[in-house]
Amino acid sequence: MIVAISKKKLKSTTNYFYASQWTLMGQKFRKHKLAVFSGILLIIFYTCTLLSSFIAPQGTEHYDSNYANCGPMKVHYFHERKFKGPFVYGLKRVRDPETFMNIFTEDKDNIYIIKFFAHGRTNDEYKWFGLINSNLHLFEAEGDGVVFLLGTDSMGRDLFSRILLGAQISLFIPVVGMILTVFLGLLIGSIAGYFGGWIDNVIQRLIEVIRSFPNVPLWMALSAALPPTLKPAQVFMLMTVILSLISWPDLARTVRSKFLSVKKEDFIMAARISGAPAKSIITRHMIPSFLSYIIINMTLSIPSLIVGETTLSFLGLGLRSPATSWGVLLQETNKLETIMFYPWKLIPMIFVFLAVLSFNFLGDGLRDAADPYK
Repeated sequence: MIVAISKKKLKSTTNYFYASQWTLMGQKFRKHKLAVFSGILLIIFYTCTLLSSFIAPQGTEHYDSNYANCGPMKVHYFHERKFKGPFVYGLKRVRDPETFMNIFTEDKDNIYIIKFFAHGRTNDEYKWFGLINSNLHLFEAEGDGVVFLLGTDSMGRDLFSRILLGAQISLFIPVVGMILTVFLGLLIGSIAGYFGGWIDNVIQRLIEVIRSFPNVPLWMALSAALPPTLKPAQVFMLMTVILSLISWPDLARTVRSKFLSVKKEDFIMAARISGAPAKSIITRHMIPSFLSYIIINMTLSIPSLIVGETTLSFLGLGLRSPATSWGVLLQETNKLETIMFYPWKLIPMIFVFLAVLSFNFLGDGLRDAADPYK
């Protein structure tokens, strides 16, 4: 028994010393429970975003003014103590005698069963991954019934559907922007750190100029320069470029400092003596030496881009209706009476909060896993 335990410990120790850097990072990352949970939550978010047109019962252009400012509906299973399956009651609209506002109440005389994998009545066609036309939705109320899980906005549009469809922009703009930010940060930072001299001085002064501007006014100025006649897709691309152009200096400065320390190492000097070109030394030797840091920076830069897109759209300087994003959805909450009487319109803010918090926790977990001293 003692020999078996010793062999087991010896095997475990051998596996540890022969494990690759990524294997050791994975083992340490799995011990960070909050980061693992955040990663799972982000996977769910992005999966639902990719399938949002299928999950959402309505499209972005569908609205019904008869249900404007309707609160979240309850899904029931029992009617008069009899199981009916998932269903919703019909809605009755009455006017409050004090505030003169429309109030929706359940009409228990009308029951609408919720059907799954049903074809939309509104003929909202979408394309599966941009290829196959379909109007199949995950769920739909039968007959003339409607399902508003999270309520509606001032035009009678389903908030649940708009949150899902808005995530296509609010979650993917930061990813595209992050890729551009990392590309610019690596390119400019590596040039400054490797070559040094006057090139480094010029780049550092440029970084200082960009960093001296307050973020929100700079976003507003750049977004205001966008012509109002642009299509939503064009605004999407230009906003991505704008957010990337003002987000790369921090990464570039860090990459420069990494290059200044790494280029004095023996393996870099050996590569130079052997006649390797600068491009090969940078891409094959220097950048891979701190690749784990780059991955962590990529993860931690996404939350700021999510907040940036949401802020611009909320202020009306980013995406505009009929385009849909979480920032666009929050535009209706800029009035106090809206928050008082229609608090469900703040629900998109919860998704922004969860997404930003999840990316931060995931980045913290990756940073701890990549730290050799922990």
